[in-house]
Amino acid sequence: MKGQQTTPMRILAIASVPLAMGASFAWAAGWLGPARLNGAAIVDALEYNGGHHAGYRRAHAKGLCFAGSFVANGAGEALSRAGALRRGEYRVIGRFSTGGGNPLATDGRNVFHAMALQITASDGQVWRMAMDHTPIFPVASPEAFVALQKASRPDPATGKPDPVLMKPYLAAHPETRAYQAWLLQAVLPDSFANGTYYSINAFRFTNASGRTRAVRWSFAPEVALHGLDKAHLADLPRDYLFNEMVARLGRGAVRWHMLVTVAAPGDPTSNATIPWPATRQTIDVGVLSITRALTEDAGDCRDITFDPTTLPSGIGLSDDPLLAARSAAYAASFRRRALERPGVSAVSAPTGKGG
Repeated sequence: MKGQQTTPMRILAIASVPLAMGASFAWAAGWLGPARLNGAAIVDALEYNGGHHAGYRRAHAKGLCFAGSFVANGAGEALSRAGALRRGEYRVIGRFSTGGGNPLATDGRNVFHAMALQITASDGQVWRMAMDHTPIFPVASPEAFVALQKASRPDPATGKPDPVLMKPYLAAHPETRAYQAWLLQAVLPDSFANGTYYSINAFRFTNASGRTRAVRWSFAPEVALHGLDKAHLADLPRDYLFNEMVARLGRGAVRWHMLVTVAAPGDPTSNATIPWPATRQTIDVGVLSITRALTEDAGDCRDITFDPTTLPSGIGLSDDPLLAARSAAYAASFRRRALERPGVSAVSAPTGKGG
C-alpha cells in the first residue's frame, strides 16, 4: 500500500484474523530445513492454532466442491509443453474454501478466499493448483509459518492472539506485517465468483524447445469485483459465501481467465511474500468455466489434496521452500483425516444443487 502507514497496534488488531491462513503445506517425503521440520510438525502447529476437528482438512477446513472445464487457447504452448496448455478442453475438479482450520467458522471474517483446481489433460497427466485471492503470502519459509501459528493462537478469553507473543513475532517478520496491512485495506470479495486467485509461489515452465522460464499465474474473473462491508461482517449468515456461490451456479456457469506472468531477470522466485512488478509480460492462456457445485459429502474433491507440487511434464518447481512445505503438510493432513472419519460437509448449502 503506497503511502499508507500501518501502526503496530493496527496490525495487532487485525492479527485476530485466523492466521492459519495459507495453511497449504508439506513435502510428502517429510523433512524440511535445517531444524528438521516435517509435515507433521506443520500440521501440529495448525492444530495448535485452530484446534482439532476430526475428519477435516487442517487448513482450508471449510470448503465446497465444484466441477467444470478449462479451455486452453494454445497461447500457453509457447511457454510450456504441458498437455493442459495445448488448445483444447479439459476436465476440472476443484474446491472453494476460506482461511483457517475451523470447518464451522462464519464467512463473516476478513480472511483470504481460496480456489483449488485439478486439471486433467487428454494425455492423462494431472495438474493441481492451490491458490489464494491474495497476491502475496504472510511468510517466506516453513519455519516462519510454524512460528506464526504459535504466536497467533487465539486466547480463549478474548478470541484474539496474545500481544505478548505477537509483538515480538511481528517485530521479527515485517513480511507478515505487510500481508496484514494489505488484507486490511484490500477489497474483500463478496463472492467466490469475483475474486482473482493467485498461484502465490513461482514455478518453472519448459516449452517443446527446452526453454525454461520462471512464472506465476492467476485466474482473473469475468464477474466484476464487489466487496463485502468489513464494518458489518459479523452480520453475515454463517455460510453466506458458499450459499451465494451455489445459487449463482444454479443460474449458469462462472468463468475466469488464466493469466501467466513471466519473470524478468532478478525477479525473486524463492520468496512468496514479494510480488513481481505489474509491468511483467502476462499471457492469457485459457478460460476456466465452473458449472456446478456439490458439498464435500457428494463432490469429487473431498479426497484430493490439491498438492501444488503435483505437476505435468513441462511444469516444474521453483526454488521456493514453501512448495516442499505445502506438499508435506497436505500429505500429513490427509493421513490424519483419513484415519479419523469420512469428511462431511460443513456448509449448509443443499447437496447437489447449483447446476
